[in-house]
Amino acid sequence: MQGRLVSLDRGEHFVREHREGGVGVVARLAGISDRDAAERLKGVELYVRRDRLPPPAEGEYYHADLIGLTAIDPAGRAFGRVTAVHNFGAGDLIEIRLTGSGKSELVPFTDATVPQLDVAAGHVVIIMPRSDQRKARQNTD
Repeated sequence: MQGRLVSLDRGEHFVREHREGGVGVVARLAGISDRDAAERLKGVELYVRRDRLPPPAEGEYYHADLIGLTAIDPAGRAFGRVTAVHNFGAGDLIEIRLTGSGKSELVPFTDATVPQLDVAAGHVVIIMPRSDQRKARQNTD
């Protein structure tokens, strides 16, 4: 991987070389020629511009596209909004902020729980586990 990365506070950086490290990627950036300059960048979050990413394959999504989608039940009733996508090692989880309560629920991102997702329409159909489904409906009534 070579190319431009951006940081929110330190502009653009060009990756000349990279390798996987213990907890991330170790990269050699153009213009950073000594250890002191590299240390000043330690911990800086770097991003790839969206227009440089390939389109996701069928059935795949960028997390950023999911944030903000309206969570609806199979009958089309809105009950929350997607606020994050997490993965703690056992698969992706969608975090939904429930309407009216301010509480969030984590839902497995599986075909059984998320049977339909329409980024263009701005919603995702979620089949909540039974106890959570009742709570979500109570919050919207």
